[in-house]
Formats: sequence, structure tokens, C-alpha cells
Amino acid sequence: MNPSAPAFPASARLAEIQQLYHLQSHLIDGGRAAEWAATFTAGATFDSPSYPAPVTGTAALTAFAERFAADCAAEGVVRRHVIGNIAVTGDDGAGTLRVESYLQIVATPRGGTPRTERFTTLTDQVVRVHDGWRIAARTVRRDDAPGDDVA
Repeated sequence: MNPSAPAFPASARLAEIQQLYHLQSHLIDGGRAAEWAATFTAGATFDSPSYPAPVTGTAALTAFAERFAADCAAEGVVRRHVIGNIAVTGDDGAGTLRVESYLQIVATPRGGTPRTERFTTLTDQVVRVHDGWRIAARTVRRDDAPGDDVA
């Protein structure tokens, strides 16, 4: 193995991380706000330039997801979170991972044509808990945001 290449995570662990991200998409898109918030730790932060301020904690994350669902309903739009290119890019060996992925949000108005609403990069701190993995911190970078350096 090339000594400068990153180590690959164990297959089972990677499958668990992928399941977490896929589940998150289905939960928020399905209006299951409390269940979506439960995929984060109790004190998790969610920081995105799409929103006025970071969101912190279970209650605030639940309210955030409830607003997302209400806004979609009010606008007559179905939004889908499509997460891909999930990569574990850091592992402290003690149950904390750095995970990066790409997220597209696709919006489809009733009777309309789907369109990509935004394309972003997620950088997460993911921690091992008693029953799986949870996100402790999420930072979102938008590809269209001025000043965001995208590799």
C-alpha cells in the first residue's frame, strides 16, 4: 500500500456511516423531524450558509427540520436530499470520524420539472455512541457561495 494514501475504513463501519447518511435524507425528506434530529448528538451543531445562524441541540434541530417540511408544503415543492461520495477522511481511533460528502438538493414543484436547487459539501464530525453513529457537528459549504474554497 502507498504510505501516503489514506487508510480505508473497515467495510462494516463504512456501511454503517453510509446508512446513517441515507437514513438522514429519507427522514428529513419524509417530514420525520424528530427522527432526523435524533441522528445527531444531543448538543450537535449544524452550520450552513443557507440559513441565518447555526442550529444547536436536539430541540433546535427538530424545529429546523419541521420548518423545512412546512416550507416545502407551503411552496408546493418536494425536496430531496441526495448524498453521495461519502468519504471517511479522518479517524482518531477512539470513535470519532471526519466524514466528507456531497449533497445535492433537488426540488420538484407540483406538476413541474425537477431542478438542482443547490450543491454542497458536508464536513461532519461523526461519533460512535452506544447504538451506532451520530453527527456531532456538521459544516455545510455551498458551491455557489462566494469565498468558499472548493477543491
